[in-house]
Amino acid sequence: MTGAAERGKSLLLAWLVGHGTQQGAVAERAVHAFVPLGGQSVHTTVWTLADQLGVSARTPGELVEALQADQRRTVIVLADLHASADPEEHAALVLALLRLEHVRLVTEARTGALADRLPSEGHAAVLNLDEARWTDAARYKAWLAQRRAAGRNASEQVVTPRPGKRPDLDDPVAVCAADPWEVTTAYAVDTDEHGGLRTAWLRAGQSLCRDQEPAERALVLLTALGDGADPRFAPALTDMASSTPWMVGWNRVREDVLPPWPGPVLSSAKAAGQLNRHLILADHAGVLRAVDAGSGAPTGRLADPVPQVASLAPLADGTLLALDSRGRLCTQQMPALREGRGSGLQALLEELTPTKRLVQSLAALLARTQGTSLASTGETTAVGDADGSLHLLTPGSDSATRTAQLHQGPVNALAIAASSPGSDGTSAAIVYSGGADGTVRAWAPAAAPLAVPVATRSCPVVSVDAAYTETGLVLVMGWGDGLVEHRRLDVQEVRLFRPGPPVNAVTVTSRDEVLIGTHESLTCLLPR
Repeated sequence: MTGAAERGKSLLLAWLVGHGTQQGAVAERAVHAFVPLGGQSVHTTVWTLADQLGVSARTPGELVEALQADQRRTVIVLADLHASADPEEHAALVLALLRLEHVRLVTEARTGALADRLPSEGHAAVLNLDEARWTDAARYKAWLAQRRAAGRNASEQVVTPRPGKRPDLDDPVAVCAADPWEVTTAYAVDTDEHGGLRTAWLRAGQSLCRDQEPAERALVLLTALGDGADPRFAPALTDMASSTPWMVGWNRVREDVLPPWPGPVLSSAKAAGQLNRHLILADHAGVLRAVDAGSGAPTGRLADPVPQVASLAPLADGTLLALDSRGRLCTQQMPALREGRGSGLQALLEELTPTKRLVQSLAALLARTQGTSLASTGETTAVGDADGSLHLLTPGSDSATRTAQLHQGPVNALAIAASSPGSDGTSAAIVYSGGADGTVRAWAPAAAPLAVPVATRSCPVVSVDAAYTETGLVLVMGWGDGLVEHRRLDVQEVRLFRPGPPVNAVTVTSRDEVLIGTHESLTCLLPR
């Protein structure tokens, strides 16, 4: 949509958005996201669209990738493209979105070079309000006179940006208390690092720009701050965040040196047995690393990578089970537990161990179904598949593998919470599964799966973990829109956190440490 100033473009868009977002709007006329671009940087536009569309994205590329993965019809309205802080970057975003066949885009730009170029490059239809065929001249003149008499203009927007005093970009307390959109726009055009605040803000921007208290914003900014930042910033942010439900145990972000950042985290799992205070991490190349859960310091690296790793399941004897994106099972032995396992001849003479029997059972199961997620305590093993079914294996049981259809679509994540062994040496377990259908379900192997989901939201589950802690059973969930949810199930207590970057992996330890892995960071949070 284009035309000169005072042609009523924004008012027409406001009418369209009003009808397309009202409750009960038919699917063909529904508007799913709307952003007035006046004064906005491309960062704030991406984060606003991501919030409204229920995804998490740091950059225009990540937003396009997230929308490409969801083939539902999506309608986006962008007003005042010509008045944005960076029209060319916004134009590139518009053209990238238009390449998605299921995305419909309504964009407004005042008559000019930008408005002339976009339709030809994006194969768009044009509604030019300068053309007489779209306007009844007499009625338009009367309508315009009426609005001016009332002190209003034809281009009145749904949301009018109100630039205020520029915040002090060198003061962490000031930026957390200021308008986050103004802070983002200021950091976008000012390339000075401001003691590390600029990089941290842009890293966690989608979370920082949400409507929240300054103390909550300070907590998020603190988790995004690198070790090269001004040393005065972390204490100031910690003090400002003291009223939130979380404390930051430690954090590692991209380019940290002491201790070093362990790399992007795509999957994570708690080690077991002698390594129970360690976390096993997998990155985008399938490299497997161990870090200390209490400090984030690196403690080792496994010899063989597992490309496109989807799920990790460490066992108490030091065996690591890994499932890749094709549903293939890989096994490795943790280096620290290789010693004292006897000679090769002795190993050949040993009976088939429980772990070897488990691996054989898993291989047989995965030959019949495409596994998408895996969890195991040794005593209880769960496999989720692409069809939404959950398979439970219990070594030593005479019964066949138990299977139940719990989700619509793939099972994205699994976790098993096992209690301390009883007098008979066995422990009770509960399996939690998170699906692409936005539900988390529970199944105790001794009973039938719970009929009602533990949690339901309108976006996919990306990761789950559970553990028995000193305060009882805790469940942690990572969602596709960037939310981390911590639930103390015995007391129905819920804590929430959004780190900013898309959440890839969540883990909770027996000490109730919540570890959050993203492409940019690894963070340890402690509930107050």
